Amino acid sequence: QVQPVESGGGLVQPGGSLRLSCAASGSIFSSNVIRWYRQAPGKEREFLARISSLGITSYTDSLKGRFTISRDNAKNEAYLQMNSLKPEDTAVYYCNYDGPKGVIYWGKGTLVTVSS
Repeated sequence: QVQPVESGGGLVQPGGSLRLSCAASGSIFSSNVIRWYRQAPGKEREFLARISSLGITSYTDSLKGRFTISRDNAKNEAYLQMNSLKPEDTAVYYCNYDGPKGVIYWGKGTLVTVSS
């Protein structure tokens, strides 16, 4: 499964937490940068965070420490821990990673709905 598969989305109340997972097979996934994005209804896709193969992370400023990206190369998985969720975090969340020759593999996304 070269295309990554996201999971872990669902309905959560404001202030709650979710952990999203991104999984793919193969050594390319575990040896490349993995990124998380989201797309809210009616908005453009937004970059959230990235993690290098060695675990170096960076985030978009707007997250203000609420989200944490991590990975487990042995399991070929990456994660996005989301805390203090707000209604405006409602979106489809995607992960991607770089393949050979400039190809970027995107997952199909997982829906997160933050609502009371």
